[in-house]
Amino acid sequence: VQLQASGGGLVQAGGSLKLSCAASGLTLSNYDMGWFRQPPGKEREFVAAIAWAGGGTRFAEFVKGRFTVSRDNAKNTGSLSMNSLKPEDTAVYFCAVKRESGIIWDSGYDYYGLGTQVTVSS
Repeated sequence: VQLQASGGGLVQAGGSLKLSCAASGLTLSNYDMGWFRQPPGKEREFVAAIAWAGGGTRFAEFVKGRFTVSRDNAKNTGSLSMNSLKPEDTAVYFCAVKRESGIIWDSGYDYYGLGTQVTVSS
């Protein structure tokens, strides 16, 4: 299984970025997809997740109303759209997948991918 996040970069506060996650080695429609981030010097934290069929989502409080998630199972891809970015959103962002279970979890994912750096300047 391979997961690769892309789309990170440098953006000014208030700006937007859209991250993508490409999955291979699995059938994405059998998995919920999550997004996590690791700010400099801090632990990895949950950001958002979307259920296997896209019918349910879950967000960390600190991104509600600013970030959205989507997925395209036919293409084995997912995305995280980030708006109104703040300097504290600076982190390495990872996508992850968890076998669908009817509950959208914020931890304990089965596979984590390589991250992409997002830097928000003030």
